Amino acid sequence: MAHIGACPKCLRRSWLLSLAAPYIEKTLVNDPGRSIFDLLRLGNEALVERVAPNVAESLLARVEALAEPYFAEALRAAECWATCRHDPFYPESLHEAAGSPGALIGFGDPAHLVAFDWSQTATVVGARRATTYGREMARALGADLAAADVTVVSGLDFGIDSCVHRGAVEAGRTIAVLPCGPDLAYPAAHRGLWRRIAECGLVVSELPPGAAPWRWTTPARSRIMAALAGMTVVVEADEGSGSLVTAELARSLGNEVGAVPGPATSRRSVGTNALLVTRAHVVRGADDVLGVLRGERGGEGRTAAPSDGRR
Repeated sequence: MAHIGACPKCLRRSWLLSLAAPYIEKTLVNDPGRSIFDLLRLGNEALVERVAPNVAESLLARVEALAEPYFAEALRAAECWATCRHDPFYPESLHEAAGSPGALIGFGDPAHLVAFDWSQTATVVGARRATTYGREMARALGADLAAADVTVVSGLDFGIDSCVHRGAVEAGRTIAVLPCGPDLAYPAAHRGLWRRIAECGLVVSELPPGAAPWRWTTPARSRIMAALAGMTVVVEADEGSGSLVTAELARSLGNEVGAVPGPATSRRSVGTNALLVTRAHVVRGADDVLGVLRGERGGEGRTAAPSDGRR
């Protein structure tokens, strides 16, 4: 885990986000209409002036005082590594995403960053309170995609995420994108799974080692999950689910989106069925995802465009 290819400037951004986290949280609570993604597109000075004007100079001074030896020691002590957009190890797909993290900090073997084919990567997300059907579908997708040499990305959360990872670690590689430092198992109940993921794949975050999760860091990591993969698949999602945010971010990047159809009577399928109405790919199993990633389907496998009522 010795690779530290991230430059001090990009690493300062990660540490600044951790220091500014409570101020970002307060800003979003006081102004619910403000988007975390808009905030994260701001440079360091503009960000802290927006969220913490009274202590902006202090926060900036603290991170500017951090030098390369400090970062190297902090990362090594946590058994982590770091890459940034100025480093060849930085995932190519993140370069094209607006507001993507300057630095990516990880736990696990960084050699995987070179081995992964990002065009053959699928992000699979869904509801925390998943049904038995959703859990079974998620685990099968994770296992079958990993067995087909597709790298599976998810968020290690309860429900669909953890089922996807459990399937994937049994057959191949998986990446967990966390809303906290990558050296922390979050949720704590998934510590064993976190360890297994690090052994066969990677755990990554834009936050430094030891950084705590906040409410805003969960949606914030969605832009990383969407950008890492050639296709994002939603297994189950309520109306307004964060998983739908991930799918929308993937679409905004020009990446493919798929959804697992569910019963019309299930609230857990409201979001996924709505995606299918808006021309997401129908995902009945891993073969549907493989067909899209490998260019074997083209437009086939998408639902028809909504009718305007004319014949």
